[in-house]
Amino acid sequence: MEERRSARIGTVSGLALLAGGTAVAAVAGGAHSIFATILLGLLTLGMGHSLLVEIRRQARRWTPGGWSRADTVNMVLLACWAEAALVLSIEAGPIALRLVGGLLAAGYAACCGHFVTERRRSIAARAVDPIEVPDRLPAGPRF
Repeated sequence: MEERRSARIGTVSGLALLAGGTAVAAVAGGAHSIFATILLGLLTLGMGHSLLVEIRRQARRWTPGGWSRADTVNMVLLACWAEAALVLSIEAGPIALRLVGGLLAAGYAACCGHFVTERRRSIAARAVDPIEVPDRLPAGPRF
């Protein structure tokens, strides 16, 4: 199905921050029970799935001009979150927080690359006109 909604800037970035914040809260929250940690981990996975769905929706939407300002802003914000997560993994204290920071940095970078790739494919697919196929064959002898 073709996406006809307009470009959004805050949804991709907001979902990325919610997923990352939930992941950090799962490991850096202090005295969590194992149940709370698992629950926060599952919530992080759900938010990550929502982020991927929103990235796909934003990348495959139809725009008449191709790459837009909102696409650039989404790409830059995802790259900034990847850099911030990398800094978190370098400067954070506990090893669990460093591991989560590294995973978040890799995930945000992968999301940024996925968004750019999907968006470019979507724009290129719309630029190519399909070959017109005649709906009737020309009349002639049949063998």
